[in-house]
Amino acid sequence: MKKTLILIATALLTFSNPIFAQSDDKEITVTDAEGKKEIIDLPEGLTQDYDSLLSAYNHKTYLKASTDCNMMDINPVYDKEVYKERLSRIPSVMEMPYNDIVQVFIDRYSGRLRHSVSAMLGAQNFYMPVFEQALEMYGLPLELKYLPVIESALNPNAVSRVGATGLWQFMITTGKHYGLEVNSLVDERRDPVRASYAAAQYLRDLYRIFGDWNLVIAAYNCGPETINKAIHRSKGETDYWKIYPYLPKETRGYVPAFIAANYIMNYYCEHNICPMETELPSKTDTVMVNRDVHFEQVANVLGIDVDQIKQLNPQYRRNIVNGSSKPSALRLPQMLVNDFIDKEDSIYAYNADALLSKRKEVEVNSDAPSYSSRPTRSSYSSSRSSYSSSRSTRSSRKKKNKKERSKNVTIRQGDTLSEIAKRNGTTVKKLKKLNKISGSNIRAGKKLRIK
Repeated sequence: MKKTLILIATALLTFSNPIFAQSDDKEITVTDAEGKKEIIDLPEGLTQDYDSLLSAYNHKTYLKASTDCNMMDINPVYDKEVYKERLSRIPSVMEMPYNDIVQVFIDRYSGRLRHSVSAMLGAQNFYMPVFEQALEMYGLPLELKYLPVIESALNPNAVSRVGATGLWQFMITTGKHYGLEVNSLVDERRDPVRASYAAAQYLRDLYRIFGDWNLVIAAYNCGPETINKAIHRSKGETDYWKIYPYLPKETRGYVPAFIAANYIMNYYCEHNICPMETELPSKTDTVMVNRDVHFEQVANVLGIDVDQIKQLNPQYRRNIVNGSSKPSALRLPQMLVNDFIDKEDSIYAYNADALLSKRKEVEVNSDAPSYSSRPTRSSYSSSRSSYSSSRSTRSSRKKKNKKERSKNVTIRQGDTLSEIAKRNGTTVKKLKKLNKISGSNIRAGKKLRIK
C-alpha cells in the first residue's frame, strides 16, 4: 500500500498544471499551483472500505479474487493528455471533461481504493442490469448507472451519516415522494429494483428542471434548491464549473467523482486492477403473502439460509414480511417458490407465537386490589407499628386543631357580635378579645377570628 501511495504522489507531481491533494476518510484538501487550499467532502461511496463492501451477503457468497489476473499494486503514471483522451472516448451523452479535480478522484480510485474498485467491478454484475433497465425505461443516459458507485460503492445496505440509505442513497422524504415505502418494518430504499426505478424518475424530473446533466448530478447530491441558489449567486450562470465556488463542499467533489467513476469502471485494466470473479446467484422469483411471516419461519421450513432471504429482501427491516398490512412480495430462489406455495400453512404456523409475538387482543385485569398487613417478626415490630400509627393520628389531630383555631368568618350585612358568637359556638367576650374590639360596632365585609 505504501508503494502505491508513493506512486500516486509521483503522478500528482508530474502534471503540467499541478494540484496536490491530501486526504483522509471523509474529505480531501486540495492545494493548487498558487498555494490556495480547498477542502472537498468526499461522497459516501468514496468512504466505503474494502472489508465493508465484502460484508454484504452477495459479495461474500458470490465474489472471489480473480485467479487468472495478476493484480499488481502498481498504479501507472500517465500524462494528463492520456486521461483527457480516454475520457473523450467513453461512449456517453453526458459531458466527461478533464481537470485537476477530476484527476484527484481518478487517483483515489486507482490508488487508495483500487481493491474496492476490484470488488465493485465484480458486484456490478448483480446490479448494473437492474440500473440499465430502469434508466432505459425513462430514456436516460446509461452512464448514470455509475451514480451508485459514488453514492454507495454498490453496497445495498449503505447508510450515510445523514441517513441517506441504499444503493441510490435516498433520503426518507425524497424516497417517499417517489413511491418508496418507509416505516418501522419496511424500507424500500434498500430494494435495488424499486429504488432504481425511483432514482430514474427523480433524475428525469431534475433534467426537466435544469436541462444539463452536470447540474442534474449535482442536484441529485444536494437538492435542486441548493443548485438554484448557486446559480443565483453566480449571476445566472448555468455551467456547473462556473457555479462550483458557490456549491456545498461535498457537491464540489460530486461531479468530478462521477466522471472519475466512469473513467475507472472503463479503464481499470490500464491501472492494473482486476475485477473480482463473480458467480451469479440462482434465478429468483416472488410470492405474494397476505399474512405476516418471519424470515426464520421460511428458512426453517424450506431449508434455506436466513442470510440469503435477507439479501434477496433487503427492504424488510425486522426480518418480517408484513403481509397483514397489505399483500407483500417475498423474493426467493426460483426453485423454492413452488415449495413455499405447497408448505405455506406450515410456514405460517412454525414457531409463530415466539417469532410473531404481537398480541391482537389483551384483557384488562379487573380484579379489585386487596391489601394485607405485612407479617410482623416480633412484638417489637408490632408495637413500633402501633407507635407510628399513634404518632400519625396525634399529628393529624394537631393539624386539625390548628386549622380550627385559625378559623375566620366574614361579617355579613346586619350581623351583630352576639349573632356571630351564637352561630359559631362562642361568646361575645371571646370575640372581642380575639379581635381586639373595644366597642360593639362591626362593619360588613370585614373578617373576624373565631378560634
